[in-house]
Amino acid sequence: MNTLKISGINLDISWKDKDANYQTIQKAAQYISTDILLLPEMFATGFYMKPNEIADENEETLRWMKSLAHERQTAVCGSVAVKENDIFYNRMYFVEPNGTFYSYDKRHLFSYSGEDKTYTPGKEKVIVHYKGWRILLQVCYDLRFPVFTRNNDNYDVILYVANWPKSRIDAWQTLLKARAIENQAYVFGLNRIGVDGNNLQYPESSYCYFADGTEVSSASENIISAEFTIEKLENFREKFPFLSDRDDFSLNLI
Repeated sequence: MNTLKISGINLDISWKDKDANYQTIQKAAQYISTDILLLPEMFATGFYMKPNEIADENEETLRWMKSLAHERQTAVCGSVAVKENDIFYNRMYFVEPNGTFYSYDKRHLFSYSGEDKTYTPGKEKVIVHYKGWRILLQVCYDLRFPVFTRNNDNYDVILYVANWPKSRIDAWQTLLKARAIENQAYVFGLNRIGVDGNNLQYPESSYCYFADGTEVSSASENIISAEFTIEKLENFREKFPFLSDRDDFSLNLI
C-alpha cells in the first residue's frame, strides 16, 4: 500500500472509568475513516500508578479493541494496563480488523512517577507489518531513549502514545521531531488532553513529522490525522542515505 492514513483521538480520558472512555472513543470513531485509529497511553483509565485497581485481568479492553476494529474496519492501537501471571504491564496493542493483534510492553517505565515500582518493563522491541508498512510501537517515556528506538533500516513509521503533561511539553515536541530526523521515518505522537486525576494538565499536543522534521498532520475537533506516502519516504532516504552510515551495535535487554 503506497499510502497510509493514521488518525488519533486527542482524548480527555475519564479517570479510572473504562466504560466511559470506550463510549467516548466509539462515538468519535463514527466520523473517522482511516487505516489506523490511534488512542493515547492507558486510554481506558488514565495513567494510574495503582494497577491492582484498574488493570485488565481478562483482556476486556483487548476484546473491546477487536470489536471496534472489526466494526470500523480499521486497525486500532493504544496502550492499556494489564495483569498477567500476577505481573502488571503497560501494554500497547495493535489490533487489525480481522482480529489479529500484536502487543508491546512499555520498555522504559517512568520512575519519576513510580511506574517502575508497580509495572514490569518489556523486553522486546516490536515492529508491526501492516498494509506493506513497517511500524515501530512505542509508549510515552520510551521517547527519551534514542538507542532503543534506533532504526536499523527495519521500520518506516514510529507510533508514540502518551500521557505527557504540559510542564514538559516542549521536550515532547522536540524529541518527536528528533526521532523522525535521526531515524529517517515518519513519526506520529499522540498525547491525551484535559486534566487527569492527579491534577496534571495536558494541552492539545499531538504531532506528526516526516523524516526531515516537517510537520505533516491536520487537526479537527480533537482528531489529528496524517497521510504517509511510502514513495516519498523511499525517495528521501535514497537522496539522503544517512541510515547507511549508522553505527552498528546490539542491545542487551534484561
